[in-house]
Amino acid sequence: MQPIKRWTYLGLSLCLLSFAAVQAWGSPFSGISAATVLLQEPQQQPQPDQPKHDMAKSATFTGTIAKDGEQYVLRDSSGGVYKLDDSARAKQFEGKAVKVTGHLDMDAKLIHVESIEGAEG
Repeated sequence: MQPIKRWTYLGLSLCLLSFAAVQAWGSPFSGISAATVLLQEPQQQPQPDQPKHDMAKSATFTGTIAKDGEQYVLRDSSGGVYKLDDSARAKQFEGKAVKVTGHLDMDAKLIHVESIEGAEG
């Protein structure tokens, strides 16, 4: 056999093998047609006036106020650290045990402060 014919037969054999594999196992594109893709409902995007985070409920958090760079944070007893969005109120409690009431933004680990008071005990 000539070298060119060998490569041709090898190429054809690989094509047939690939075709047989797709027939046996199915194509990754089976069941998807252009009509299916075009007719899908668009994903609903959040509206600008809708809040991204559920901040409907206030909660009370206890811990110690500490300064982290230019920002004040609440360190709780489990070692969690939460940024506080009101440095003016937090500053006077630096190093002290407190109760912070506010809304927690879990994604940003940020408490939107409503009030801060010294913890009893």
